[in-house]
Amino acid sequence: MSASTRRAVLSLYMRVFRVARSWSAQSGVNTDSQTERKYIIQEARTLFRQNQQLTDEASIKRCIEECEARIEIGLHYKNPYPRATYLPPLGLATQKGRKLRAQQRLRKQAKPVYLQSHDET
Repeated sequence: MSASTRRAVLSLYMRVFRVARSWSAQSGVNTDSQTERKYIIQEARTLFRQNQQLTDEASIKRCIEECEARIEIGLHYKNPYPRATYLPPLGLATQKGRKLRAQQRLRKQAKPVYLQSHDET
């Protein structure tokens, strides 16, 4: 990892913690704010540790873009939790084989940038 990439990652990590420190829930209830702050911190630690071993510049850049998108979406909607993804048309294949593989490929393509690090549910 180059020095500029390392600086960008550390800056982003600190930005997430600054956002968490100043976060207030949309409902205005103090316990909701505390719960959402804990979620932001826990999610950041988990994802940064999960991606700690990345060395490829392209994958690091993709993770940085995902983190920036999640920060901006969270601030805009006042919701720290990931937004729901919607299945493409005919997204529930009941058959096995070729149709199922095609639907899995469509689901992967339909996944937005801010949810790339989350597993399928």
